[in-house]
Amino acid sequence: MSIPDDLRSARHAALGDPVRLAIVDELTVSDCSPVELRSAFGLPSNLLAHHLDVLEEVGLIYRSTSAGDARRRYIHLNSEALGGLAPTKCVPIGPTLFLCTRNSARSQLAAALWEDISGCAAESAGTEPAERIDRRAVTAAKRRGLQLVGSAPKGLGQINMSPTLVITVCDVVHEELAHEELADQVQPLRAGSWLHWSVPDPVKLGTARAFDSTLDELTRRVSALVESGGSAA
Repeated sequence: MSIPDDLRSARHAALGDPVRLAIVDELTVSDCSPVELRSAFGLPSNLLAHHLDVLEEVGLIYRSTSAGDARRRYIHLNSEALGGLAPTKCVPIGPTLFLCTRNSARSQLAAALWEDISGCAAESAGTEPAERIDRRAVTAAKRRGLQLVGSAPKGLGQINMSPTLVITVCDVVHEELAHEELADQVQPLRAGSWLHWSVPDPVKLGTARAFDSTLDELTRRVSALVESGGSAA
C-alpha cells in the first residue's frame, strides 16, 4: 500500500506517543467507547480527547454513533491506514542478476527463488566461479520444490541478459566490484538498479540447516522486494 511520505511521517509521529500507541493496540481487537478508553488507560477526558483528535487527524481512527444510545460513540481503528507504515523503497521488478563469489550456492538459490516468486527471468554469476554448483544447494532447492537456474557456475563475462536489477548476495563481491580491475566487466551492468544483501555463505558450515536457513533468508528478501517493488518488466 502506497501513501504520501508526509502522511506516512505524520502517522508515525502520531504513533510515537506511548499512550496513542497503546490505544491503537487496543483498537486492533475491539471497538471502544471513550469511557472505556478512559477507564483502560486512566486518562482524564480532555487528554483522551486530545489523543483521539491526533489519531483521527491522520486517518488512523474513525468514530461512529452507538445504535443503542445516540449519545454514545465508538472509536474504530482504520486498519488499512497501518498498511503503508513499514519502511520500504520501490525498485523496478524485472529480469534480475544475482552475484556472489563462486556462483555455487547463494546466487544460484536467489535466482531460482526470483523466477519462482516474481515470474521474471533471473541469472546468476560469480567473480571466481566454481567448477560446479554445490550439491547441497541443489538438494536444498529440491526440498523447496525449486530447480536451480543454469547448469553450471559462470563468470561476469558469460552473462546473457541486460538486467533491470543487480543484487549482490556476497559481501566479498559487493566490495570487489568497486575495484578498478573489474570496471570493464561491471560497466555493462551499471544501467540497472543495484542492491546488496549481506547473506552468510552456507558452504562454510556445510550443513543442511545452513542451506535451509539461507533459503529462508533469501525467500524473505525476494518476497518483500517483489511485494514492495514496481511493475514487472
